Amino acid sequence: MPATAAERPPLPLRPDGYGVAQPTPPDLVDRRLPTRDILPPPADGRFVSTVGPVPDDVLARSTWKPECPVRAADLRYVTVTFRGFDGGAHTGELIVAATVADDVATVFGDLYAADFPIEEMRVVEPAELTAPPTGDDNNTTAFVCRPAVGLTRWSAHALGLAVDVNPFQNPYSKGDLVLPELASAYLDRDRDLPGMISGGGPVVAAFARIGWKWGGHWTSPVDRHHFSRTGT
Repeated sequence: MPATAAERPPLPLRPDGYGVAQPTPPDLVDRRLPTRDILPPPADGRFVSTVGPVPDDVLARSTWKPECPVRAADLRYVTVTFRGFDGGAHTGELIVAATVADDVATVFGDLYAADFPIEEMRVVEPAELTAPPTGDDNNTTAFVCRPAVGLTRWSAHALGLAVDVNPFQNPYSKGDLVLPELASAYLDRDRDLPGMISGGGPVVAAFARIGWKWGGHWTSPVDRHHFSRTGT
């Protein structure tokens, strides 16, 4: 049987600390993995969203710390219904800036109405920031207290002003750096597979309606899964 995401071995590292890009394993070339629920799915299959202060237990398992460039009081915990690749309705969680929380919930309502599939949506935990890369991550997420890729300044994620959607189907690339590192098959944007984001598709349109920019329009890097309020 092919290795699952949790079982894949760590990748060899580049000098910059990221994993060396590898050919996409056959079982991930057309990735449609079922969602593992971390929150109860909606009872009736309809879209549901909630917005509120970040609960203490959620904040404790997130990457927030006092040194982050945003106060915990200025963040919000958002839950939304999303459509999985299994066709089912699931509940995901995000942490975002309070100023954009309602808008972000609206975006995912639009994506649910469009039946755009998402594999998983959960809060990033501290151990993930230093874990050896396996290159198979596909978590749709928002707040992560970290610098921008390859830079020393804070990422828009550290402000709660960015969302990444289906990173595996929509990889980041710059030169020979590909993130996730096993997602190189998805650099071919002529493929039309579920979960991929295109300039004329529902994901870009939904974020554009709230004034957010898409990293897929950048020249270098090209960040196909990244949307931000700041444009960075």
